[in-house]
Amino acid sequence: MPTTSLRYWDPKGEKFGIPTWPWGMGPPKEEMATVRDLKKLGLRPGGQAAAGQIGWRIRGGDRFAFLFLVALAKKKRPMTPAMWASIRKALAARRVCPVCNTAKDYDISRKTGVCNDCPESGLAAAA
Repeated sequence: MPTTSLRYWDPKGEKFGIPTWPWGMGPPKEEMATVRDLKKLGLRPGGQAAAGQIGWRIRGGDRFAFLFLVALAKKKRPMTPAMWASIRKALAARRVCPVCNTAKDYDISRKTGVCNDCPESGLAAAA
């Protein structure tokens, strides 16, 4: 969990260019929210510029999360049948071995790049 630091206290945007608050001290989520918070509400930023940001320090580096105005956010676009079809096609392609060209009932390992039955995988030789 990030620690709260007042180094990010800049509600007027003089230091960072846009209003900035430390972790846990930002504006109410009903006014401004991160992209993740907007998704939970079924919204998206909708092309608006970031209205503020939350800052924290972790492992010696500065991290920031942009905040967007909830009032200007738009509803999320619904998935179309074509989008669902393209996702199904991409997931099916993960199951086809490029060496033996057979469809498996599991995803092909990205480490070996081949199915468990192909001799190139090294798993068949160990069995």
